[in-house]
Amino acid sequence: MEIRLAQKLAWANKVEKGFNTTDVPLEFCLLNSEVAEAFDAWRRGSKDVPGELADIAIFVAGLAEMLGVDLQEAVEAKIAVNASRTYRALPNGTLVKDDAAPSATGGADAHGRRSAPDAER
Repeated sequence: MEIRLAQKLAWANKVEKGFNTTDVPLEFCLLNSEVAEAFDAWRRGSKDVPGELADIAIFVAGLAEMLGVDLQEAVEAKIAVNASRTYRALPNGTLVKDDAAPSATGGADAHGRRSAPDAER
């Protein structure tokens, strides 16, 4: 299934079931709780991990639809950006973006803000 179709199906289910379709902060909080449930399932060695990860994907798809984001386009674009990035290891072994390498955004985020090197998002 393509991401775009999953996004539309997740949204249709939210509407049909009467789930939240307008409260963005609430949706982010609910997404956070789904991530916590997936972590807990993994930590306990539960067989529920795949279903919990699916819940996360469904919440992200619904949130993208709520925000008017074409998630498939965004994921494809982000994968391309990540593929072109270079990283270097800090003395503690943590990988960070190599600021010396050119990036698609010139080191700035979507709002033109520049930030310190950080781990891959």
